[in-house]
Amino acid sequence: MQFYRWLLLAVVASALSGCATPRGLNSSARRFEFGRDTFAYANELVWEYSVDPLTGQTTAHHRDPRPDYTLHCFVLARTARQFFEHAHFDPGSPKADEATYRKLIHEIVARTPRRLSSESERVVIPGYPNLREFSEANERLLKNECGGAWQSYVQRGNWRMIFPFSRGHQKRTAQQLKEALARNWPPVVHIVRFPTLAVNHAMLIFDFSEEAKEIHFRAYDPNNPSAPTVLRFDRVTSTFFLPPNSYFAGGRVDVYEIYSAVNY
Repeated sequence: MQFYRWLLLAVVASALSGCATPRGLNSSARRFEFGRDTFAYANELVWEYSVDPLTGQTTAHHRDPRPDYTLHCFVLARTARQFFEHAHFDPGSPKADEATYRKLIHEIVARTPRRLSSESERVVIPGYPNLREFSEANERLLKNECGGAWQSYVQRGNWRMIFPFSRGHQKRTAQQLKEALARNWPPVVHIVRFPTLAVNHAMLIFDFSEEAKEIHFRAYDPNNPSAPTVLRFDRVTSTFFLPPNSYFAGGRVDVYEIYSAVNY
């Protein structure tokens, strides 16, 4: 009986994949810039991690004191793109009050992350030149209004992580990410190692460079707003690799794009 349940789930997933809409004609007039289009604050970690340099084994313990803004990586990656897609910052206008900014934030996060607004449709944010400075000055407000941690658990593309990722799939993903970036469209990706929980994370890809055997994708990692992360794709093995950091020992990962179609 369990086999037939999994078979049915696979058939449904396949059907949904067939209905998926591509990123389509989304194309921005400017590129996503790390120093202006990202949040100034981090998605904090519930755990502190350490890696044994000899064995590579990772150990973890709860952070003390417990951070108050955790499990928001999907929210930050998605909302960074929503501001890129739907906001126009106007530093020449006077700063507004908190109630006005709250209303403007709600209007931006209510819009789909799957479509770019025209210039005339954009929400005007007065008094600031970009999201980085706006979030630095209004951290508490943005944390409260951009969405809760529960949104990471109900993201519509989470179903995909339970199915195997072929090397062909990962090769196509790398190509699709390059094509999106050529249109100045910054993809948001889900990075996993299912069924392990070694990493289960969201990032926004904003640039890439190529070598003979590798593609280096530069990413905004919500856990580290101070500098870009490099997600490496090995052309020979058709495999993505994430370097060691404060929450992952480093190594192979599986990658797929989210906030991109009706079922993702």
